[in-house]
Amino acid sequence: MQLPPLAGRGSLRIRLLAGTLFWIATSIAVAAWGLSSLFRQHVATQFHAELKTHLDQLTAHLTVDAQGQPKLALALSDPRFSLPYSGLYWQIDDLAAAGGTEAAAAAGTAVARVATGRLRSRSLWDAVLAVPPDAPADGEIHSHRVAGPAATMLGMAERVVRFNEPLDEQLDHRPDGPPRSFRLIVAADERLLVEPVASFNGALWLALGVLGVGLLIAALVQVLIGLAPLRKLRTALGRVRNGAAQRLEGEFPAEIMPLVDEFNTVLAQNAEVVERARTQAGNLAHALKTPLSVLANAAAGNDEALARLVVGQVDTAKRQVDYHLARAQVAAAVRVPGARTPLQPVLEGLLRTMRRLHAARPLELVLHPLAESLTFRGEQHDLQEMLGNLLDNACKWASSRVAVAAHLDRGRLMICVDDDGQGIAAGDRDAVLRRGVRADQQVPGTGLGLSIVDDLAQLYGGELTLAASPLGGLRVLLQLPAAGGAAGELGPG
Repeated sequence: MQLPPLAGRGSLRIRLLAGTLFWIATSIAVAAWGLSSLFRQHVATQFHAELKTHLDQLTAHLTVDAQGQPKLALALSDPRFSLPYSGLYWQIDDLAAAGGTEAAAAAGTAVARVATGRLRSRSLWDAVLAVPPDAPADGEIHSHRVAGPAATMLGMAERVVRFNEPLDEQLDHRPDGPPRSFRLIVAADERLLVEPVASFNGALWLALGVLGVGLLIAALVQVLIGLAPLRKLRTALGRVRNGAAQRLEGEFPAEIMPLVDEFNTVLAQNAEVVERARTQAGNLAHALKTPLSVLANAAAGNDEALARLVVGQVDTAKRQVDYHLARAQVAAAVRVPGARTPLQPVLEGLLRTMRRLHAARPLELVLHPLAESLTFRGEQHDLQEMLGNLLDNACKWASSRVAVAAHLDRGRLMICVDDDGQGIAAGDRDAVLRRGVRADQQVPGTGLGLSIVDDLAQLYGGELTLAASPLGGLRVLLQLPAAGGAAGELGPG
């Protein structure tokens, strides 16, 4: 799957992806923190619950022998208590005898007896748990963190048990002295708490990472699919701009259809306004031409100076009306999207007309092969107006040959008209075109002339260029906007 190129900061794709990526990352981070905290809390609860279970079992098995020394009636069930430095330990301190010297543990037994009345699990081996000096009150359970064997940290649970009567079945009398108190301690290596959490966190981040990648891919696909109608809309707009269509066509989602309908309505209204303006301009031109024709006819048969002046000024007024009417029509047509005109039929028709108009002269009019797909992005009348003036001017000044060719260059329609006449000097070419810019001062000949064609081409965003022709005369190169993706080759000149 190939992603379309992303635009700048204003890109809707970037906004959607950035927002989605932010919330995916935030959600995953919050989920990871929450799940890790819950699991850590769960493991800690299990850890301390297990310590309490062992402490309750240690309390249940505690008794005193005939000499009043503490002992266990049964060994604790977890075998780790018998494995040296296994990470699980217990210890019983006789609070009344605390402070004496320790003796060696009895070999081969599950517990070690010391002279102070201290008992330890075999897992402690020769170590002693360094517990806080303050013992809890009777029946209370305290939890602490203490240093353990081999530089480990232990989680510890302890309670104090007081005996007021004999506990050993062999004792039939209360031991002498005050009641006996014992400090019962169970401890476990904190690695039993940390390692499961670390293992869980590793698996959690891996799973959430895979989930995040999957969500990101899903977001990319969603953005691509969600914005696909916009790409389709852009293509439809391009078809209107290039003249391939006069309105937006195609099926769009319900959220976009109101925009499409409104845009098509605007296009229709714009075309209606333009058509009405062109009609009014044509009506005005005809309304002016009628009285001008009356004046010209009235002065035509009189040789007086006033009559000749009227005839000249009426002819000038007619040309000005034609010029401004053509400008108004082209300016309106440029603003109507969807107009397109195939080039080849227009050129072929104009060449047939020129052969009839200039039949009295031995002219060879040549049209080099064109690609049928060459299309002008504009109206047929305007293309005929421009090309007709170029061909008429070339036929007027050519000695015997006029050649026409066209091709497509980077979306521009390039139309080349060559003749073998006298041409125009290089220093005068720009002046010919510049005079056309001042429409109120120019006096064109038959038709609109080169300057007017340049003016009309500029209204379409085109350009008219004059150069020396390979035939020896003038080469006129007309650049106009092309419709669609036509391609062609410039014929030999």
